[in-house]
Amino acid sequence: MSFTSAYTVNGMTCGHCISAVTEELTRLPGVHEVRVELPTGTVMVTSDGPLPLDEVRTAVDEAGYELVGI
Repeated sequence: MSFTSAYTVNGMTCGHCISAVTEELTRLPGVHEVRVELPTGTVMVTSDGPLPLDEVRTAVDEAGYELVGI
């Protein structure tokens, strides 16, 4: 069974931003898919189960952006 979470990420403005966030989040254990909606800053993550918020925040930080909401 898959679990999908929605996050709001600040600072994404282009295709490179999408790639950077997607790459970092797909490295988290159990993540199957990452979809980014650039105009809204929404990032949808499909995984095996709920992801620890601190791990998601760290991944987004590593990409160079800021997690601002769930």
